[in-house]
Amino acid sequence: MALTHGAFDPAFSPVHDLLQEKLTSGEEVGASICVNVDGRTVLDIWGGHADAAKSRSWEKNTLVVVFSSTKVVSALAALILVDRGLLDVEEKVSKYWPEFAANGKEDTKVWHILSHSSGLPHWDKPLSMESIYDTKASTEMLAEQAPWFKAGEVSAYQLVDHGHLIGELVRRISGKSLKQFVADEIAGPLGADFSLGLAEENWPRTADIIPGDPVDLPELDPQSVVGKAFKNLTLKAEDSQTPGFRGTEIGAVNGFANARALARIGSMVSLKGTIDGKQYLGLKTIDQMIQERVSGVDLVLFMQTRFGLGVGLPVPEVITFIPKGNICFWGGWGGSMLVMDLDRRMTIAYAMNKMGPGIIGNENVKAYIDAIYEIIGDRKRSASL
Repeated sequence: MALTHGAFDPAFSPVHDLLQEKLTSGEEVGASICVNVDGRTVLDIWGGHADAAKSRSWEKNTLVVVFSSTKVVSALAALILVDRGLLDVEEKVSKYWPEFAANGKEDTKVWHILSHSSGLPHWDKPLSMESIYDTKASTEMLAEQAPWFKAGEVSAYQLVDHGHLIGELVRRISGKSLKQFVADEIAGPLGADFSLGLAEENWPRTADIIPGDPVDLPELDPQSVVGKAFKNLTLKAEDSQTPGFRGTEIGAVNGFANARALARIGSMVSLKGTIDGKQYLGLKTIDQMIQERVSGVDLVLFMQTRFGLGVGLPVPEVITFIPKGNICFWGGWGGSMLVMDLDRRMTIAYAMNKMGPGIIGNENVKAYIDAIYEIIGDRKRSASL
């Protein structure tokens, strides 16, 4: 029997039991879940195996690729610069990155990039992953590209290039690559076991990703935004286990972490900018982050979305496990998830290796988060954690 390890407040035993059930049934192979409330870790559990053959145990320090949950961390890098007065989300991107003004992008603003409404959801042509790994060259291609629609009018999820766009702003302002900035200003100071890409020394403690069943897409108009985006998309889940993917910086998808690390970083938002007495973000910046910038049916995700600056905002009618309120979140391909709840000063994080179907979250994380909110609701009526 796969065992679940870690520590938790007794009130959260239903979440522990749920993970244990899913590991035993095979719905999970390996996973970690972490919940922090008001600066205290109330649940930090992990279990199962790090590979499909179940020959390696998922340990306390096991890492796994978290795909698009990475986007939250990349956005926080930009927001740190906003907080320092070095980046203005209302300014044109070309103020910081002059070459970006080419081909009709002269009026595109910084917030358009952060809210997935830049008109650049992907590259104009199919690129091999090796081409995307060349961050400099592939970013220059985006600067030269014409937008697919007028920026700010609608969202079209920036699948793989989101981190290239944010990363170039970070580089132009700070002089550091996005990868280095995250290490120096976020992961390092917080003691969070997170990185863009993965040093070879950490490969032995990294879980193998286990792809889910292929998703059958409906027939897409090749000239539509979603048709062009997916036609040009070459990323496969197994790419995350290659030296090329692990050796580069893709701020949209190649973050490696576990739930504990994601929760530590997300607490920067949930705790309103201050962790362990150190301020990382001001309240004004966080307020900007969680204000709706664009909403409607996303042209790539084909679902109702609301975006703030680098994060999704609640749409309970569609994403039923995220309640209304001052909450922001985002997840990664296959199921990883980071939820930052400012009303409850709570951060929820989940990372796993067996990928499930679905665009935002999988059935497992939905069950865990539903259970967590039920517990928090019960506790809130009686005593604070």
